[in-house]
Amino acid sequence: MPEGDTVWQAARRLRLALAGKVLTRSDLRVPRYATADLTGRTVLDVTPRGKHLLTRIEGGLTLHSHLRMDGSWKVFEPGRRWSGGPAHQIRAILGTEDRTAVGYRLPVLELLRTSEEERAVGHLGPDLLGPDWDPDKALENLLRDPDRALGEALLDQRNLAGIGNVYKSELCFLLGVTPWLPVGALPAGLAAQLPGLAKKLLEFNRDRPARVTTGLRDQHLFVYGRAPRPCLRCGTPIRVADQGDGSRERPTYWCPRCQTGPTPAPGARRAVHQPRTAN
Repeated sequence: MPEGDTVWQAARRLRLALAGKVLTRSDLRVPRYATADLTGRTVLDVTPRGKHLLTRIEGGLTLHSHLRMDGSWKVFEPGRRWSGGPAHQIRAILGTEDRTAVGYRLPVLELLRTSEEERAVGHLGPDLLGPDWDPDKALENLLRDPDRALGEALLDQRNLAGIGNVYKSELCFLLGVTPWLPVGALPAGLAAQLPGLAKKLLEFNRDRPARVTTGLRDQHLFVYGRAPRPCLRCGTPIRVADQGDGSRERPTYWCPRCQTGPTPAPGARRAVHQPRTAN
């Protein structure tokens, strides 16, 4: 699943391709907006908000999209073959004289009034890569439900926006606690460090093509996607298990030696799991 840094990069690509330019082509391939025509309007900006993308268009309109698991926006120059997937997976086309942005497999695509953007993103907590970032508010949100598992709380975009499954596992490793530790049991010193560490990781990676949390060239991540390989710090095999509420379980990685706290029952663990995206 794309995380906050990935969405930030997508917004930058779209902004460079579209912002300040007049749309010469517009094709929204979802039934509700099949007749919508944005040609002749100028794209004003493309703004990331957590994992959401807000493409603001002249006339008070915003095209809201969310990538979720498999969605992507690709930008192509004239004459270049579109290579983001088969044509039936295209959900949106926004073209100018010199660039065409194509949205593939977008599970969320809606056209709304810019004045109503809060309807789509108003539930989000402080954005780790946004101008509204507030570490104190993010920590307050996380601690609001002290009995909730840390990993689940980090994925809840209402607490803080931008963390996905990769950063969830990596943050817990760097803090030295398991993702199943109740938020309220997190030592005060570690809790105070958490928002700043999360922001540091996303800022460090927002300009990088490959996500890195280790600082190493040949091993980019400490635990995510590495079960059952040895921990980079202690050599203990990395473990993986699903975490979630049953309806949205996510593979979660941890080192049983470097990270303290509760873990799932042995029957819930997977021997090996190959993630959809390792970086």
